Amino acid sequence: MFEFFWNLGSFILALGILVTVHEYGHFWVARKAGVEVLRFSIGFGKPLFKWHDKLGTEYVIALIPLGGYVKMLDARVDTVPADKQHLAFDSKPVLSKIAIVSAGPIANFLFAIFALAVMYMIGVQNVKPVVGGVAEHSRAATANFLPGDHILQLGDKAVSSWQEVTFGLMSHLGEQEVQVKVQDAENKIQLRTIALNGWKLDKQDEAPLQSIGIEPFRPALTLTLGHIQTGSAADKAGLKVGDTIVSINEIDVVDWQSLVDKIKVSAKQPLRFSIRRASNVQLLTVIPEAKQMSDGRSIGYLGVVPQLEKWPNGYIETRQYGPLDSMVLGIKKTYELISLSFDMIGNLITGQVSVKNLSGPVGIAVGAGNSVSYGIVAFLSFLALISVNLGVFNLLPLPVLDGGHLMYYIIELIRKKPVSEKTQELGFKVGALLLIALTCFALLNDVSRL
Repeated sequence: MFEFFWNLGSFILALGILVTVHEYGHFWVARKAGVEVLRFSIGFGKPLFKWHDKLGTEYVIALIPLGGYVKMLDARVDTVPADKQHLAFDSKPVLSKIAIVSAGPIANFLFAIFALAVMYMIGVQNVKPVVGGVAEHSRAATANFLPGDHILQLGDKAVSSWQEVTFGLMSHLGEQEVQVKVQDAENKIQLRTIALNGWKLDKQDEAPLQSIGIEPFRPALTLTLGHIQTGSAADKAGLKVGDTIVSINEIDVVDWQSLVDKIKVSAKQPLRFSIRRASNVQLLTVIPEAKQMSDGRSIGYLGVVPQLEKWPNGYIETRQYGPLDSMVLGIKKTYELISLSFDMIGNLITGQVSVKNLSGPVGIAVGAGNSVSYGIVAFLSFLALISVNLGVFNLLPLPVLDGGHLMYYIIELIRKKPVSEKTQELGFKVGALLLIALTCFALLNDVSRL
């Protein structure tokens, strides 16, 4: 229950920040263009808080935190007095309308630059991209990747973290191959060529690295507990962080995987745990919970995470930059994220990426909760990624989104006359149906992951 409310609170915080940024972009440019703003709302439905400024704009924080809007004076939907005609949105030149509509996505991109710049100034911790394992008969195995390979460059871009390797791979979707420069376990520079013809991300939640057969290096798991989920079977049995599992039912536990295998087949069955706590050995009775899987199976679940052995020297590095370098890196990273987002939309349309990988509010909530748990740097990175995606999504040419409005105004700019109201109304209805269908599909994907 705590995890649910933590994720919900993190989701509301993250979405509230990003929606406020987006709508403030529209609001600020609208006022600069001489448009009267009637309402600035964060959320929909019943107002929880509201107030007015000296210019008469009503500010609202509403009950349903799934978006927001800026309501402007507009003769197409309101009765506008003659003395206020010049303040109405519809009376402004088409270039002013384009500026107002595009300001929301642009604000999201600027916020991403800011969030990333702050992140780089605080300091970013990276794990060196060293291959830990290679799946048999995979694309990586065919390319002769070996455990211990340190990935230095993917295509024409140098990489220093697994995130950069992952994003780099995704940017090459649809290509025939990609060359990867590595430093092997003997410190020799090698070139590996990964064949990408026919490569698709067509399985739900399958990571790009996993789909080509690369497993990142991780220190070995120990039998010492590093985290215990509140309210779990382990918590109820009295297990504590720092306990080391010695045996189960008088049979020695040799490694973490054997412990996992035993727990999985022991749902609702009492197990006699022998544990080492400090310098003492204690006996505890543990009854694993039954966890229902998506395929209908029920497996045992303990609710613990093991400690890892120490990372080898040099495998984790923290990079911290000054304000100017951080800003430059923020701009560069935001540009890469925007390009990648548009590429992924294209790959969704062509089928290179399965629609099963779409996430909705539930997926965002879990991501927000996890990133908050990992600290401010992870949360800033998450905010930047979602902000870019929100900006790109709003630029899609669906009439209910900013991109649809931009499409109409660009057509108006070219034709020297506005698109007919009948055509716009039809476009809004079709766009709304498509948006609802997309949202429902993303929610179904989220539910299937729970």
